Amino acid sequence: MSEIARLYRYRSLLSRAVAISATDLRAELEISTATLKRDIAKLRDQLHVPIAFDRDRGGYFLESETDGRELPGLWFSHDELLALLTIQHLLSQLEPTVLAATLGPIKDRLSELLGRQCPAQNDIGKRILLLNAKKRILPPRAFEVLATATVSRKRIQMTHLNRQSGLRLQREVSPQRLVYYQNNWYLDAWCHLRESLRSFSMDAIEQLRVMEEPALEVSQDVIDATMGTGYGIFSGAQTIWGKLKFSPQRSQWVSREIWHPNQRSSTEADGSFVLSIPYSDDRELVGEILRFGPDVEVLGPHELKAKVQKNLLAAIGRYM
Repeated sequence: MSEIARLYRYRSLLSRAVAISATDLRAELEISTATLKRDIAKLRDQLHVPIAFDRDRGGYFLESETDGRELPGLWFSHDELLALLTIQHLLSQLEPTVLAATLGPIKDRLSELLGRQCPAQNDIGKRILLLNAKKRILPPRAFEVLATATVSRKRIQMTHLNRQSGLRLQREVSPQRLVYYQNNWYLDAWCHLRESLRSFSMDAIEQLRVMEEPALEVSQDVIDATMGTGYGIFSGAQTIWGKLKFSPQRSQWVSREIWHPNQRSSTEADGSFVLSIPYSDDRELVGEILRFGPDVEVLGPHELKAKVQKNLLAAIGRYM
């Protein structure tokens, strides 16, 4: 009998109306006295099962059958606990202000279980650091409300700031999914004002409330076809292909990057890397191209090349 199966067997044995002796437990489980002691200690200390021993009653029993305690449905090895604690730590670094309260108790429990097995490996925080460059400040309440509405499938009424125009519009949206992209959170939603799918930066949402009306459901295929066809967060149904050529030196890095799942690429004889990616809105793509300076050349289309050229000339003009 495996340890997991044996530990679950204790639950049924200890649930009897009368206490069960150590002798009977060893006989039922076919284990030694040492194994019995280890099992009881694990059930009490690590799994918080309320096992008590009463000499007058003649053995072991559960202190309370009404306190809601059950043996957990998941059992983890040392490596699994370490992996879970690492994931929890990474999540808490992604959004510490909004996830700390929710994930804190989970972290404490995992730390307790891992600490009992290997105390030296329990301090994950000193070993893993997640740096969120260019991360925008997100109000904690916004994330909580949007996440609740998205999971519970409720509509949201919100005031959204359009940074380009400076206009604030009140919108009613049906949230579809939360997206963590380029170190920031976005909401993919059906906008009832525009009657189309839109992506909203969470930090640009200033006021919001969850409505009673159920969210309009949009199929995953439609969401992927609309929001996932082009490069970046500004997506749309219409797709244009951009073709970029990177210098041999920069190619050593870019050739290992995934800019889009449907990208096409090739390496030329001189080591240059040619990357073709689909896009629907060129705002983010232009910014990314400018970041590479002289190490990239736009081969097409002409409109993308002209926009990058205009931005470069404007930048040069500031230093004339």
